[in-house]
Amino acid sequence: MTLKPYFSSSSKVWDDITWVYGIEDAGYEGWEIVGDGNYRLDNPACFAKIEEVIASTNLGVTVHAPYGDLNLATLNDPIWRESIRQISTCIEHASRITDRVTFHPGYISPIGKMMPQKVWDLQKEALRQIGKTAKEHSVLACLENMISLKEFLCRQPEELIGMTEGIDGIGMTFDFGHANTLGIVDRFLPFVGRANHIHIHDNHGVSDEHLQLGAGTINWEKTGRQIAAQYSGVIVVEGRSLDEAKASRSMIRRYFL
Repeated sequence: MTLKPYFSSSSKVWDDITWVYGIEDAGYEGWEIVGDGNYRLDNPACFAKIEEVIASTNLGVTVHAPYGDLNLATLNDPIWRESIRQISTCIEHASRITDRVTFHPGYISPIGKMMPQKVWDLQKEALRQIGKTAKEHSVLACLENMISLKEFLCRQPEELIGMTEGIDGIGMTFDFGHANTLGIVDRFLPFVGRANHIHIHDNHGVSDEHLQLGAGTINWEKTGRQIAAQYSGVIVVEGRSLDEAKASRSMIRRYFL
């Protein structure tokens, strides 16, 4: 299997874009753009800067859609529609630079807890609409498994698969850092061959710390080798700094064989 290591940092979305030039020096083949803050793809000035950086490097590109204050499973119809619109708009702009966009599922609001089937149905319909946009723009929109907060949908591999299965234009992003906050990294590994995109970072099994690989409790020797044996494509280290990116890159060379 051929793995392509990319780097991403949501902590940099308000920073000057010049930090991106260090991604190649840290040993990565690409950059996953977090489409928020100074990196909103629907902001023409931001997009122009992104295109300039891409053109002056050898970096491949994937995109993570915005997620702050959005909810694809809310019963509040205007917010639901706006959440779909923002992700779909991101996909449209992203299609100029990539064929892969990751996005978050919705979460259950206090009102939603009284109507769980309605929440599921709204999330599925949101995926159908997002998938239609993605397919029209030759993009695969990958739904990501979430952290241990019980309100989030798609924390378990079976739920993620069930939510996305059979919807055109929709794939799956497996996030092993998120899985570790629930203590279920091993439950994702048998399905890793079905993943369309992968995120890796570390934590201590409680919160989503986004530590460098090896600084938390994930067994990367086991996890890395199983990923490498079953999956081919981009693996994105979601980190906090380029120094930590370099340390994570060393772990990839060691264990993702």
